[in-house]
Amino acid sequence: MNTFKLKIITPDGSFYDSDAYQLSLKSIDGEISILAGHIPYLTAVGMGECRVYTSPGEEPMRAACCGGMLKVSKEGVLLAPTTFEWAQDIDSERAQSAKERAEAALSGNPSEAEKRIAAQKLARAAVRLKVAAKSGKK
Repeated sequence: MNTFKLKIITPDGSFYDSDAYQLSLKSIDGEISILAGHIPYLTAVGMGECRVYTSPGEEPMRAACCGGMLKVSKEGVLLAPTTFEWAQDIDSERAQSAKERAEAALSGNPSEAEKRIAAQKLARAAVRLKVAAKSGKK
């Protein structure tokens, strides 16, 4: 089994620093997967679920991942998202409340700037809820 060195770091600290078999996440261009031997690559990270596979056929570690950069080089893979939260650490009630607040903000008569901010908050909350639900956490 071929693996690669994966580091996941955010402004809040280090989330992963070990070998991985596969990394799958949403880039700004769509869903991507990285395997050992991938060509050098640099992209901006989108907003979505991140999956870290430690070996083939096993359930991945899931996380909500938003923004940042992904760099693939011969030395390894560096994922530096703006925000990152493992599924088991997601507070579903808090995410649901954030979703409801964002929906309420959008249902009023917000300015364009307020719409953009509320839409981003709504999208982040939806990602967090989706990741928590997929991991079996309610």
